[in-house]
Amino acid sequence: MKILLAIQGTGNGHLSRARDIYPELCKYGEVDVLVSGIQADVTLPFPVKYQLYGVSFIFGKRGGVDIASTAKKLKLFRFLRDMRHLPVEQYDLVINDFEPVSAWACRLRRVPCISLSHQCAVLHRLAPKPEKGDLVGELVLQRYAPVTAAYGFHFEAFAENIFTPVIRREIREAAVSNQGHYTVYLPAYDDQLLVKHLSVFKDVKWEVFTKHSQQAYSFQNIQVTPIENNTFIKSMAASEGVLCGAGFEGPAEALYLGKKLLCIPMNGQYEQHCNAAGLKRLGVPIIHQLHKKHYNDISLWLNNPQHIAVHFPDLTGEIVSRLIKEHAPSTLQTLPGGLGPDNGPGIPAAS
Repeated sequence: MKILLAIQGTGNGHLSRARDIYPELCKYGEVDVLVSGIQADVTLPFPVKYQLYGVSFIFGKRGGVDIASTAKKLKLFRFLRDMRHLPVEQYDLVINDFEPVSAWACRLRRVPCISLSHQCAVLHRLAPKPEKGDLVGELVLQRYAPVTAAYGFHFEAFAENIFTPVIRREIREAAVSNQGHYTVYLPAYDDQLLVKHLSVFKDVKWEVFTKHSQQAYSFQNIQVTPIENNTFIKSMAASEGVLCGAGFEGPAEALYLGKKLLCIPMNGQYEQHCNAAGLKRLGVPIIHQLHKKHYNDISLWLNNPQHIAVHFPDLTGEIVSRLIKEHAPSTLQTLPGGLGPDNGPGIPAAS
């Protein structure tokens, strides 16, 4: 069986999740990987057949999406060309993690496209939503990467075919300790702005990871380091707590590691505000801007313990097995170990 795994390359969560999904898919056939987008910092340990420009949202430096840079870097004709030339019809199964080129190529050619993403869970009618709605933001989520069936990941498994997060093997196997520092990753903030605000909390050791500087440096009680996967994981696993955006994989990994967590959703990013609503339901404190008016909230978080118990079991193999059984052509549904399509390992079948 030929499988296309199409991954969104804006942000790091999609690529992090793919590290565990790809080897599971390889048990069922030949897997080609497509990545589109220009904002990720995580590399993949397997070959990428299609590296496309795609459509990326550009992070700003003051807490939100940089609309002007996003519009400037939008290359519509290139997107349409890639969409028309991508040979999705040559694959027995197209699996999509919020990747627009393959999704629209499938729509154009009437090829089934199966979502395996966080975004499809955010769109579910039972998913947590912010108090203030965003019709444009919801429309973007709905239309950005259209699919024909969906399997989603969220902080809680609140519905059929909605599962808890895929926690990558590197996190599950990380040596967890508490060395007293706080790990920070807020890619929508310039590191100089982070230093300005975090240096107010002089008794705290901050380890800041940034997209906006190529050189590591220190200022008072703050260490600033260009974002790099292994260094970041080590810092987070050894931290007292994590201050980060309200993405999905980052907060999920911090919770899995048992770390105190404070999240700041990105301005103008509806998905992150939906995530913030889900995190708040778990008991995670949320502030909506890194600003002096929130210094008291940060102090309360720093000075108080936080115990949020989560159960994120490793279901990746079972989820992939279900997806294969329900969507792969019946003549190609050979499962690992020679099992037939009705005898694989698994979680309860979808109703």
